Amino acid sequence: MNKQFAVIGLGRFGGSICREFAKMGYEVMAVDKDIERVNEFANIATQAVQANSTDEKALKALGIRNFNHVIVSIGEDIQSSIMTTLLLKEAGVKKVWVKATNDYHHKVLDKLGADRIIHPERDMALRVAQLITSEKIIDFIELSNEHSIIEVGVTDKLSGKTLTELDIRAKYGCNIVAIKKGNDILVSPIANVVLRQGDMLVVIGQNKDLNTFENEGV
Repeated sequence: MNKQFAVIGLGRFGGSICREFAKMGYEVMAVDKDIERVNEFANIATQAVQANSTDEKALKALGIRNFNHVIVSIGEDIQSSIMTTLLLKEAGVKKVWVKATNDYHHKVLDKLGADRIIHPERDMALRVAQLITSEKIIDFIELSNEHSIIEVGVTDKLSGKTLTELDIRAKYGCNIVAIKKGNDILVSPIANVVLRQGDMLVVIGQNKDLNTFENEGV
């Protein structure tokens, strides 16, 4: 687990993202200009820092360009959100995900080159955390505290093999409920269907089994 994340803005949404990263075992730096919020995450995040993210020197002092992903979750201060996003992109941060407050905010962030724009009313914190920490999961839906559905792309390891050969249910305890082949969706696919690169697998199972499948089976 060598990925490092930074969350700027520790309100309800940013705080939830930070907690999810910590639960998943990833290194995360929590940043906010409010010292009380920073203190709240001192024992949760790998590092909790009070800083003004609109200050270019302050961001450089944090070594912000060394982080794989930075999530900007600044609340109602749209100007600070925009300026922070601009500074992060100029600093060369590879992935900048930003919470948008409204459509106007979204349009400005898009023009600034934000890699992904998040609307909290449509994106749960856990779903965002799962997507951002995985190279393989294309989409994620939480069904309960223990069960989820994931969408993963067919890799070289799976390509050219049938479901029978892979025997994913016996090996990992997961079930492939559908396969997307271009514009076609095969629901309850037959056992001898051959997987090809570009196909997408829709897999359901317990979270622990899905994690094992993601790490070992794909």
